[in-house]
Order: sequence, then structure tokens, then C-alpha cells
Amino acid sequence: MGLKDDLIEAKVQSALAAGADPNDINTSVGSAIEVEADLTKEAIVNFLTKAEFRITQLAANVVLEDFNIPPQQADILPTVTSTDIPYPAGVPAAALPVPLNGGKNGVLTKSLNVAKDVGGLDSTGYVYIGGDPDSQDGFDVNTLDGIRDFTKVELLREDIEDLL
Repeated sequence: MGLKDDLIEAKVQSALAAGADPNDINTSVGSAIEVEADLTKEAIVNFLTKAEFRITQLAANVVLEDFNIPPQQADILPTVTSTDIPYPAGVPAAALPVPLNGGKNGVLTKSLNVAKDVGGLDSTGYVYIGGDPDSQDGFDVNTLDGIRDFTKVELLREDIEDLL
């Protein structure tokens, strides 16, 4: 049964409760009960499609698709010496290690560009509306119960006053 059928059945039950003879209740196409049920159904559908629903609670996993970091300046550790760094071919290595004394911005790292399909990116995070679950361990939306517990959409009366 659909909404229209449920509305017709409600009218029939109401008429019976009021003492109507079951043989006098006409629900055929074009009858008063059928036309009213159809108009009521359309009014409800019209109302629901014009109403603005709000997400008032949501906890959901987010999967990163791409992760890009440009080259970054890096520090040299004080323990790094010149003998730890390979010399180009044909250049003799120094007889004694030369400390590089550490320091800021002594090394430029390579850029990092990975994606979930290329480079093996495996990263998650979470978004929320409502109370922050503090961690994605605080919710599970992979089951129907989890979806019910951590997702809520509401029709707020103040949003529909002009539709009533």
C-alpha cells in the first residue's frame, strides 16, 4: 500500500467508526474518498518537496584521494659529516670527516605526491555536524545501526512556517 491507499483506508475506517454502512462506502476511482485521498497525497508531497531539511547530526569517515606536499626546507643533524654524503664519481673522499654543524634549511626534500590509486595513499579522517566524536574510533557508520546512531536529518518547524 502507498500513501494514497493509506489515506483511503483511513477515511473508510473513520466512516465505519462514525456508523456508516460498509456497503455505502465508495472508494472507486472518481469517488469523493478517492479524490480527497489523491488531493491530500499531492498536498503532502508538495509540502515535503518544498520543505528544507537540516542535517543536525552527522559523523562520517572521509577518505583522502590525493595528498601533495611541495619540497620543504629541512635541517641537517649535527651528527652528519661530509663522509656521510657520497662524493660524485672521481672526487676523492676527504681524509677526515668534516662536520656540517647542522643548521636550518640545509637540505631540500623532494615533493611528495601520492594518491589513493597511485602511490599507495591510505589515509582517513572524519567530518561531523553536532558533537565532535574526537576520533573516528568514536563512531562506526558502516552498519545500519551506526548510520542510525550517528546521522540525523530533521525538519525544523521554524523553517516551514511559511509552508503551513
